[in-house]
Amino acid sequence: MGGNRTIIKYGSIVGAEKCDIAIIDGRIAEVGKNIDTKQDDTVINAEGLIVAPAFVDVHVHLREPGFGYKERIATGTMAAARGGYTTVCPMPNLNPVPDSVENLKAEQEIIDRDAKIEVLPYAAITIGRKGEELVDVASLHDKVCAFSDDGSGVQVDGMMERAMREAVKYDSLIAAHCEVEELLRGGYIHDGEYARLHGHKGICSESEWEQVRRDIEIAERIGCRYHVCHISTKETVELVRQAKRRGVKVTCETGPHYLIFTDMDLEEDARWKMNPPLRSAEDRAALIEGIKDGTIDMIATDHAPHSLEEKSKGLKDSAMGIVGLETAFAALNTHLVNNGVITLERLIELMSINPRKVFRIEGGIKPGDRADIVLLDPNKEWTVDSSKFYSQGKVTMFDRREMKGDIAMTIYRGNVVYENNNK
Repeated sequence: MGGNRTIIKYGSIVGAEKCDIAIIDGRIAEVGKNIDTKQDDTVINAEGLIVAPAFVDVHVHLREPGFGYKERIATGTMAAARGGYTTVCPMPNLNPVPDSVENLKAEQEIIDRDAKIEVLPYAAITIGRKGEELVDVASLHDKVCAFSDDGSGVQVDGMMERAMREAVKYDSLIAAHCEVEELLRGGYIHDGEYARLHGHKGICSESEWEQVRRDIEIAERIGCRYHVCHISTKETVELVRQAKRRGVKVTCETGPHYLIFTDMDLEEDARWKMNPPLRSAEDRAALIEGIKDGTIDMIATDHAPHSLEEKSKGLKDSAMGIVGLETAFAALNTHLVNNGVITLERLIELMSINPRKVFRIEGGIKPGDRADIVLLDPNKEWTVDSSKFYSQGKVTMFDRREMKGDIAMTIYRGNVVYENNNK
């Protein structure tokens, strides 16, 4: 090729002045003011828009292979593109579980065929995600973004230690869903005021933070890179904060919903049911402090689509999980940036820059970087309509809510993969 250029004109790079970006063969070739355009150039007018590195979601469920009735890689990655993401990392609760090179191949073949953006799969930590037998880290580490048994906490201390000892050999990342199963006691929402008022069984905060404490101790001793998934409690925030101060190689994520809602926002509706559950106002305040002071490294959606039937059985009996890819930026911009909780620059760090650093994913806004770019319209007002989602999953607590801020365009490797035509 070596010639055809795309020029993004008149956009504002976040934290900088207006400038143009030239893209050649999927990479940023030039960043500067008033880049001259030639007749054959494709010109994208970004007047009034913010130009940023496209978002990365390190925690999604794309459901293939095995559960295509909930979501497919084609629909999930299109939903991601609509949300401003050009890289997503799907969790391994699949059938077959990606716990061997052969089983991972089944997932990778669908990714290669159907994905609209970059998809970097996880491998399981244990065979079948059963917590009993370690996967062959040596054969998998260079084919996956990290190792996780997401959906299940590794219950046996010795198994997590073995996993971290293997991961350290290859400088691989262990990403843990932290949950002590014996502390769950049949709970399905937060063990807080709403549960008491409405007669629901609660999930105690200790079920999360007790396993985080265990894992941090092992990671500190072994020197393993350790990432805590979807943190939701004030105790977890403080454990990670103190570990970072001691120099432990620990990072963590939280989800948009934990930063916006609490258990007292719950309704008797499965749109409010996910794992971990929405916690107390004190937990939410601690999470917000964590994204402000850098304790929490990134925001990930935990996009977890289910069929409408699976989500139609109320708080008690419905499946755990909501969708989030198509609303994450808008919800966070509306509730956090517009309310002065964090700046837009900080939000972009949490959604794009930091996940790239921790998971070692390329991209940025400088010459030589892969041209994975999102154009943001921070002032656009719109109303969420889940019936128009690209995702097969339609269940979100943001449905019919008014938002301020949206994705104008998503560019992956220099190609437009989503353009918002809803002016």
